[in-house]
Amino acid sequence: MNKWSKSMLLSSFVFVAACVTINVYFPAAEVESAAKEFVEDVLREDSDTPTDDQSSVFDEVSVHSIAAAINPINWFIGTAHAQADITLSSPAITALKNKMIERMSQSLRSHLDSNVIGFTNTGLVEVIDASQLGLKDRQALKKVVADENRDREALYREVAIANNHPEWEEQIRAAFVKQWIGQAKSGWSYQNASGQWVKK
Repeated sequence: MNKWSKSMLLSSFVFVAACVTINVYFPAAEVESAAKEFVEDVLREDSDTPTDDQSSVFDEVSVHSIAAAINPINWFIGTAHAQADITLSSPAITALKNKMIERMSQSLRSHLDSNVIGFTNTGLVEVIDASQLGLKDRQALKKVVADENRDREALYREVAIANNHPEWEEQIRAAFVKQWIGQAKSGWSYQNASGQWVKK
């Protein structure tokens, strides 16, 4: 192969590489589905349901995206859309989920039922009116709420990290906010978009 042929071959490879652009988009539907499943498990009243199976959203969409990734034809398409497979199966996420389920069944649910606390529009819980509680119970509730919010903040961060996109944290949080409020029981309090507390 002469020098001119080598140069042309190299130029061809550079051209093909330059033409392939990978656009990783935020998979809103997949994240919402994963958040829905997670919140259902936390709010489920039969808390004896096993939660140590690190199952997650991995459906036919994931299979299609893997097939597309290994298809040589797609390597030469001008723009390749990379589809994310949303997972909630890291040990950190599973540990957070188990703590949140336990906390919900032991304390938070009764306070949600009595509107002492509610779901905020930022994906946390907040004390609305603790006047019906004694001083000792107020202190205990304050700690429970702080623990819950620490774990919720960690959850949104860990889901983003587990899926290799830390920059998605706020979008993941928004998907969870929608599910916490959407799956709240009738009569529970939540904060609407303008910050007002309303009952579902």
